[in-house]
Amino acid sequence: MTYPKELREMTRLAEKSYPFMVFHNRCDGAKQGQSILYLHWHEHFEIIVMQQGSGIFHIDSQPYEVHPGDVLFVPAGGLHVGYSTCEGDVAYVSIVFNGSLFNDYVHDGLHAKYVQPYLEGRIQLPVNPLLHDSGCAAHYRLLQEAIAEFKAKQPAYQLIVKSQLHLLFTLLARTFLPLQLPERAGSRFMENRERFKTLIAHIEKNFADKLTVDEAAGLLNLNPYHFCKQFKKQTGRTFVEYVNVCRMNEAERLLLEGELSVTEVAGKVGCDNPNYFTKVFKQYKGVTPSQVRR
Repeated sequence: MTYPKELREMTRLAEKSYPFMVFHNRCDGAKQGQSILYLHWHEHFEIIVMQQGSGIFHIDSQPYEVHPGDVLFVPAGGLHVGYSTCEGDVAYVSIVFNGSLFNDYVHDGLHAKYVQPYLEGRIQLPVNPLLHDSGCAAHYRLLQEAIAEFKAKQPAYQLIVKSQLHLLFTLLARTFLPLQLPERAGSRFMENRERFKTLIAHIEKNFADKLTVDEAAGLLNLNPYHFCKQFKKQTGRTFVEYVNVCRMNEAERLLLEGELSVTEVAGKVGCDNPNYFTKVFKQYKGVTPSQVRR
């Protein structure tokens, strides 16, 4: 699994008129703690349906453990990342769609009342609705039907998938809309999320730079203790671990290209000591740089 150069993912959707896509994700032979979804965000909504194995997804700083059958709702613009919590095969489906999928409902008063507030980001569905209302499980058949429709691609499947997603949001809104907190309750959290997006994008573009915890905290005007606590919530890793993951993923890419020596690769990713580089690389990748090269 390669790590992206940019934190923002430009997700490819099926077509402009029906902006949705279904991705089948697999990580065979995953190790515990291995990344199964790189840290990123996008302007689209995402629904994660766990199919095999187990994992933990950090979505907007909160961890959610998942097992087969579990469903998570990632809000548009939400930072999310996933790690395996098992040894073995891991598989999940991501249903990604843009809120513009439902633009033709814009003049419908009931849509404006029940669904539009979620599409506009004024309020958000719970990431794991089952933690709040077990009755939501009955609605998840719509997701399985949408996945099957997308796979079969029978005539007018786009209309069916669109209808199923809209029905799902309407049913969930029926449950949660009366319970939603006022908009301003989450405003500080949203502002904090945007600040960390900027920092993480900076790290991923400049991972070879020597950036200390104190310096990183200073960029966000936070004290180091609070910064470390918030960074772990956002990414599921400590600041040092996250920088190392970025460096080792880039190192793996350079090693596979085969144009640079191990020492040169170490220097490219900000590790001046080749022995230390080898130690860290094996810690994160399970093999030495030389073994990757072979």
